[in-house]
Amino acid sequence: MLSPERLLDAPLPELFAELNVTLDESSITDPNFTGAAVVTRDRVILSMRVGQPHWERDAVARVLLGRVLDVLLSPLPEPYRISEV
Repeated sequence: MLSPERLLDAPLPELFAELNVTLDESSITDPNFTGAAVVTRDRVILSMRVGQPHWERDAVARVLLGRVLDVLLSPLPEPYRISEV
C-alpha cells in the first residue's frame, strides 16, 4: 500500500517505475486540460498536456495517482477539479 508521504515525496520517475505507470503526452492542447489517468489491467497511463508547467504536471500526476490508487490526499486548489468518467 502506498502512503501519502511516499506519494508526495518520492521522485516521479521512481514512483512511475515502482507503480508501473506510463506517461503519455496528450494531443490535447487546451490549457484547461491538466491530465487524465487511465487504469488498465496491468498499468496506469497518465496522459498529460505538452508544454504543461513542471510544477503543475508534478502536482496533477500525484493527485491522479492518489485517486486511482485510493491514497487519501488533500484536494487540489481551485480552479482544479478531478472528474471521473
